[in-house]
Amino acid sequence: MTEDAAPRRKIGVLGGSFNPIHNGHLHLAQGFYEALGLDTVLLIPVFSPPHKSGRGMAAGALRLKMCGLACEGLPWLETSDIELARGGRSYTAETLEQLSSLYAGARLYLLMGADMFLTLDQWRDFDKIARLAALCCTQRRGDGCTRLEECARSLSLRYGAECIVEHLPPVELSSTQIRQKIADGESIEGLVPENVRAFIERKSLYKTL
Repeated sequence: MTEDAAPRRKIGVLGGSFNPIHNGHLHLAQGFYEALGLDTVLLIPVFSPPHKSGRGMAAGALRLKMCGLACEGLPWLETSDIELARGGRSYTAETLEQLSSLYAGARLYLLMGADMFLTLDQWRDFDKIARLAALCCTQRRGDGCTRLEECARSLSLRYGAECIVEHLPPVELSSTQIRQKIADGESIEGLVPENVRAFIERKSLYKTL
């Protein structure tokens, strides 16, 4: 009698500038973790985002440190420096290729919000992205999931992509808002983990835009 094969490890991949990481990111990560039954969620700070200006970006080591602080007390949440170590423009297809080698046999779940999902097929090497990971998204505040579900059907038909639309309670919070509050001398208490807030204050980050 043969033993059943061990179930595939399920790894969520949440990339971003994390400039800084905030409670909205953590809400998204935990929502997908619980809804999809993931084993791990990886926070992956970009080295250089292909679709954004790097102006006002804290150094990669600082952003990675803040992500590490945000993981404290959450054993299912980890950081990865894979894009920072690679350098150059951070392309998702390349990251997923590396992760597929590092976590051989695992199933990858690319986690994102609505805006990213609706433009995914315009990303570099999207066919490779669709082959390497399940594409997972959730709606913005006030939006239903109709557009997302239509987009998911289209991506499935055209590329054979596995698409998952989750109805997670949305949180309206952005790193841009947090940097503006810091520059204006306002408190960010409750918007980021307390140890991240203390680190930002200690390092005098984002005092100017």
